Amino acid sequence: MSKFDTWVDNKVVQNVFVWCCLFLILIGGIQSENKIYTALYVVLFLVPTIYITNYGILPFFNRKRTLFFTLFIISGVVFTIIPVFIISKSLQQELNVKMFLNLFGFVLLAMIFGMAIKIARDSFKRRQEEKEAELKLLKAQLNPHFLFNTLNNLYGLSVVKSDKLPGLMLKLSDLLRYSLYETKEIVVPLEKEISYLENYISLEKIRLEEQAEINFSIKGDIRGKQIAPMLLIVFVENAFKHLSTVNKEISKVTVTISSTEDTLSFLCENSYEEIGVKENNLEKGKSGIGLINAKKRLNLIYPNLHNLEIQKKGGNFLVDLKLTL
Repeated sequence: MSKFDTWVDNKVVQNVFVWCCLFLILIGGIQSENKIYTALYVVLFLVPTIYITNYGILPFFNRKRTLFFTLFIISGVVFTIIPVFIISKSLQQELNVKMFLNLFGFVLLAMIFGMAIKIARDSFKRRQEEKEAELKLLKAQLNPHFLFNTLNNLYGLSVVKSDKLPGLMLKLSDLLRYSLYETKEIVVPLEKEISYLENYISLEKIRLEEQAEINFSIKGDIRGKQIAPMLLIVFVENAFKHLSTVNKEISKVTVTISSTEDTLSFLCENSYEEIGVKENNLEKGKSGIGLINAKKRLNLIYPNLHNLEIQKKGGNFLVDLKLTL
């Protein structure tokens, strides 16, 4: 998080900014010989009114509605009588009912406006916390999901091709290092994410050897760009999981990443077995995470900034993803 974001999220800074804006608005709108002092007095009067209402009265809104409205009216009356009394004393006049009613309306409006701002801010903060919690849950689901599949590969290689284990272990070490230590942030350098994909695909090449034709290519400049961690691996992992092995034909997996100035295009295509494979199995996988997980993360992190198309063409399964970075 940058220093600017820290300042923006700071409640004290937010409150000072709002009051300063109100102060400037009052200076421009008040018709008085001394606008600055008048605006300052209004702000100083409103500060306790708003904060007492927001933190002392508003919490009762969801619990005891009758008590809330009672305290709200009493607070409005009290915070109206005080300035009316001060103004009357300073002008050496008797208490004016008309002045009281006019100021009472202004106080109630200020209290309602202050509560509206607090409710909106609390709602936004709650949605952000829910969003972060869901993202953490999705990432927690994803990492064990990947490890489970990789260990399956390791087991298969140890039984059939034990001479390939050293290379596999090195790749697995790099993969786990990335998934454990490099994915704590919301976004990571695109170069690291692609390096992660390369290691995974290299691992699969060792396992599949002559059973599959595997192509991985990168187009454009990927330097200086960032992406959500472990987002693309889901599609690549899904491609290898459902790879066709029937009729002794050479299976195919093609992964292409194209980068322009502000757009990333990801294309993943693999052959798969038509017989006995349902589309929802391709979508979910045995663990129920798979592509559904990736779709949720895309909607959370890149709302209105991505376009995902998943389709079947004959014996090929195609994933076409475009991201605005």
